[in-house]
Amino acid sequence: MGKLSGKTAIVTGGASGMGRGVALNFAEEGASVAVLDRNEAGAKEVAEAAAANGAKTIGLACDVGDEAAVKSAFAASAEALGDIDILVNNAGIDTVELIENMSTEMWDEMMRVNLKSVFLCSREVIPAMKRKGWGRIINFSSQLAHKGAPQMVHYCAAKAAVMGFSRSLAYELVEHGITVNSINPGPIDTPLYMSIPEDWRRDKEASMPIKRPGRVEEVVPTVLLLASDEGSFYVGASMNMNGGDVMV
Repeated sequence: MGKLSGKTAIVTGGASGMGRGVALNFAEEGASVAVLDRNEAGAKEVAEAAAANGAKTIGLACDVGDEAAVKSAFAASAEALGDIDILVNNAGIDTVELIENMSTEMWDEMMRVNLKSVFLCSREVIPAMKRKGWGRIINFSSQLAHKGAPQMVHYCAAKAAVMGFSRSLAYELVEHGITVNSINPGPIDTPLYMSIPEDWRRDKEASMPIKRPGRVEEVVPTVLLLASDEGSFYVGASMNMNGGDVMV
């Protein structure tokens, strides 16, 4: 029996990178998995790969910053797989710009995708989790929420807000058997990270004690822990796997 047998999960941003790794791992551990992403073809590909291990899966297009899209995709996921037990809010974007050159549109899009989405998606799953008396909400923040970074004030602000959101929601839900925690990885070798300018990545990695980005497989075990019964004592925690970039 897998650690997530009998559970149903939604993973946002599941078409690539850390979301893909989490979705495949959850399926291996016995969960039914809905893979959501703006890249519909990618979401379906990951869902099909997860189903190869015998899991019940669905891949759907979803813009997680759009309320109507979230409601539609979450309803379709629940109809196909059952009430959602585990939500992984992984979807996100990453851009760099000095604040004096940053457009209002760039700021707003960062908040919409990286912060508003966490609110919208979490709100959708809470009623069913309360009815069951069990649930897991795992929100991807960043180590930069702790320390900040040049050219990333919008990203760091959004990720710090995700951490605060997670801690506050943990207070609201723990009495219902629902835990809320945040994952705060450092640079991870994913398509999103590789989209950042090379000079920024080079400087960041040079400043880290470990001198390299992390790998998806170095993050996934922590997500699995928080999603499982074994993670029941983690409440409002900030899990920091970042190669020593922030030591807390």
